[in-house]
Amino acid sequence: MTSPTSSSLATLPIMEEVSRQIYPASTLYVVATPIGNAGDISLRALNVLSIADAIACEDTRNTGHLLARYGIAKELVAAHEHNEREAAQTLIGRLQAGQRIALVSDAGTPAVSDPGARIVDAVLDAGLRVMPLPGASAAVAALSAGGLVNDQFHFVGFLPAKAKQRELALAELRQVGATLVFYEAPHRIVDTVAALATQFEPTRQVVFARELTKLFEEIHRCPLAEAATWLAGDANRQKGEFVILLQGAPTAADEDEVEADRILTILLAECPVKQAAALAAQITGQKKNALYERALRIKQQDATE
Repeated sequence: MTSPTSSSLATLPIMEEVSRQIYPASTLYVVATPIGNAGDISLRALNVLSIADAIACEDTRNTGHLLARYGIAKELVAAHEHNEREAAQTLIGRLQAGQRIALVSDAGTPAVSDPGARIVDAVLDAGLRVMPLPGASAAVAALSAGGLVNDQFHFVGFLPAKAKQRELALAELRQVGATLVFYEAPHRIVDTVAALATQFEPTRQVVFARELTKLFEEIHRCPLAEAATWLAGDANRQKGEFVILLQGAPTAADEDEVEADRILTILLAECPVKQAAALAAQITGQKKNALYERALRIKQQDATE
């Protein structure tokens, strides 16, 4: 079965269903746009962008190019970090006049480490409706493919550019148990990794998600102690936009497991598995059966290396 071409999308039953949905007037639509691959846009987003009276955007040139790829031409209103408050008042006036306004950023979901939050806040304060159209998010994409097992994440976004401020910001995050999520630009990636290595344990896992959804997408996971060496190993690894995931602070249970593994590894070099588990139980106070299972896994790992 072949995939439908872009020209045939409009004839799909789902597109007809999307177009029949109710899209109220006097509403601000917060629309997620692709973070790289133009195919990563929802059918609802395309429909709202096509029926909106105007589109508020971070950069009119970037948004204009993106809309052209979908065959959409609309009035664009600049709404960026330097004019967000003023743009909000303009958009509120248009919403009060009954218009539908779409809000987009250059890539991904507006108001998530991008302009838009002040506009949404002002629109809500004015008693007007805001509707989100979910879609691409670099942070969520990286988390889904990073493999750091944790039910929680702490979104940090971009760290301060100045070294001292960055150091203070990271120091406040050392005890956070959730996976830490950072955004970083290519010209600061080396400095940021050096700062992470200074503030956090070298055994923490770090994930580099670079150029997500683009041609040269790369996702690499390693201990923080190896991060700088990996970056330096290929100049291309320092190019593109980054999402960095850092394993959260170890819990007391995590630290107990690390210590148990360390003790078992030493004992297994001299003792059979059963004896090593029994001695480790006496040393750590942990249950012998659980330590026996851990000792078996360590022994198997050693045999395959």
